[in-house]
Amino acid sequence: MTVPAIRLDHVGKSFALDGGKQFTALSDIDLSIGKGEFVALLGPSGCGKSTILRLVAALEAPSTGKVSIEGADPQALSRSHRLGVAFQDHALLPWLDVRANVALPFQVAGKKVDSARVAELIRLVGLSGFEKARPRQLSGGMRQRASIARALALQPEVLLLDEPFGALDAVTRRQMNVELQRIWSAQRITTLLVTHSVDEALFLADRVIVMSGRPGRIIRDITVPFERPRKPSVMRDPAFHQLVDELTLALEPEGEAE
Repeated sequence: MTVPAIRLDHVGKSFALDGGKQFTALSDIDLSIGKGEFVALLGPSGCGKSTILRLVAALEAPSTGKVSIEGADPQALSRSHRLGVAFQDHALLPWLDVRANVALPFQVAGKKVDSARVAELIRLVGLSGFEKARPRQLSGGMRQRASIARALALQPEVLLLDEPFGALDAVTRRQMNVELQRIWSAQRITTLLVTHSVDEALFLADRVIVMSGRPGRIIRDITVPFERPRKPSVMRDPAFHQLVDELTLALEPEGEAE
């Protein structure tokens, strides 16, 4: 059998609160993601979506169960700098220009900067001509493009995206969805996206995982039926709207759905 790119094997995660009480964030998460697959996590606030990302990124350890990447401990991937991460806060260094921010992972990894790779990524994310711009000189969408380019710098095997467009206005967010699909199509990296947007999840992902409220559990696993590449017009397809309604209903707290 093919080893999954990402595997969460009946994973649970609890945290200790003040007073010694235990807070359970995740319960019995059983999820396999194939190599080159794009999976989106949907769920209400506080359901543990970002905790899953942190477990895969080796920033947290599971309380129960096991997390693996291509059969190995996530720490191994993290230590070898084969994991790319982009968050809602772009976290670009304000005193560095775009080129230097995108090149930063090479320096952190103690590697010689691959100038050709940096230039290729800047072109890929549509920032050619802005190489010398500082983050404050860029729009929100442009800063997120630079953040994604930086996440791809060392040709990671896994890309983790935690609400990367959550702070953008609706129009810019939709444009960035189109751009991310284009970027992903060129790289085909195994990708796990956390989002609150049902439309975004269905437009970008191969599969959408729906989680329950706290403690987070997987309640739906849907294969997105729309062919790639997807144009924005797919969002006007009645089948797209039907899936949006179905997933939105699944996200409602029990007892509130009508």
